[in-house]
Amino acid sequence: MRWGVPVAAVVVVGAAVGTGPVIAAVQGDPVLPERTAEQLLTEVARTAQQGQVPPMSGTVVETASLGIPGLPEVTGESSSPISLLSGSHEAKVWYGGEDKVRVALPGRMSETNLIVNGEQVWLWDSAANTATRIKVPAGEPERHQPPSPLPTAVTPQDAAKRLLDAADDHAAVSVTANDQVAGRSAYQLVLTPKQTGSLVKEVRLALDGETYVPLRVQVYAKDALEPAFEVGYTSVTFSPPAPENFAFTPPAGAKVEEQNLGERARHDEKTAEELGEHAEELSGIKTVGEGWTTVAVAPFSSGDLAALRDGGDEGRGAEPGAAGLAAGVLDAAKPVSGAWGSGRLIQTKLATALLTDDGWLLAGAVTPDVLYEAAGKK
Repeated sequence: MRWGVPVAAVVVVGAAVGTGPVIAAVQGDPVLPERTAEQLLTEVARTAQQGQVPPMSGTVVETASLGIPGLPEVTGESSSPISLLSGSHEAKVWYGGEDKVRVALPGRMSETNLIVNGEQVWLWDSAANTATRIKVPAGEPERHQPPSPLPTAVTPQDAAKRLLDAADDHAAVSVTANDQVAGRSAYQLVLTPKQTGSLVKEVRLALDGETYVPLRVQVYAKDALEPAFEVGYTSVTFSPPAPENFAFTPPAGAKVEEQNLGERARHDEKTAEELGEHAEELSGIKTVGEGWTTVAVAPFSSGDLAALRDGGDEGRGAEPGAAGLAAGVLDAAKPVSGAWGSGRLIQTKLATALLTDDGWLLAGAVTPDVLYEAAGKK
């Protein structure tokens, strides 16, 4: 089972009214039985196994302060993934087991819900007055993922799983002082990248002292005192949610649509088979490096950003706020050159991107020198 949302899927990073960063109420270091980093990692792995995540409900807040140019005008309650790159966003989560999950993304005047109740899966968008009934094929539920309200997968559990997978042999793991998160006593693991080219100073992972479920993840950039990215519970209860939380009937007058994940999966598998070894070549995306200094390399032109900036979001199929983001990025990019060639560099707290003049985009949570080295290998 994947962390975060069973039924293969559900992701939570809400797009709603932000009220500031996640704040843990610290009342002195909570007293918990001593555990080594290895013991805590073992407990996390055990808890992540199928059937081990306890029933729970709570409120999750995601906060990002990445310093990306052009973002101030795209924040707010937009469900666009762009809006998640700045400010705070809230989601409500109910988990009663693999077949009982609900995620609610409240807005000022609307709400998006993903409800999983046995074989019934619904995606409700009150702003569009649309309810989508999703048919999930029996068997192998991990292969058939219902769409999430947002395309980014970040609950504390899911973020922790991704980071621990990435850590592997590339990070030192230690235990620091216990903390209080969402009213719960929590252990704190600290992941420190071993690779010097990473922009990540450390990642702090708070684990519930009783269930070992990740309650909060904080990512710190180099030379920073506050996290550049944080996702955590502000309230959480480890008890079975009431059955009515998983009940859903489309309101009168709502538009009802159907989506069959089995058909989509078969189409995707057929396409992958037909492309075979050429799939990566046709996608154009590859990676250079490993661990915390992995760099993504893809064909791209700064002209594409300029066209988006000048053409706006409407009529181009772009995410809301994309034009403003493109304008901000282009304005902030600085000319650079070296043995690898020439281009423009964009820097943020946790990511660096290089647009080369010969048509490539290189990006990663790395220093400019790592990108320049990767540019010489593209």
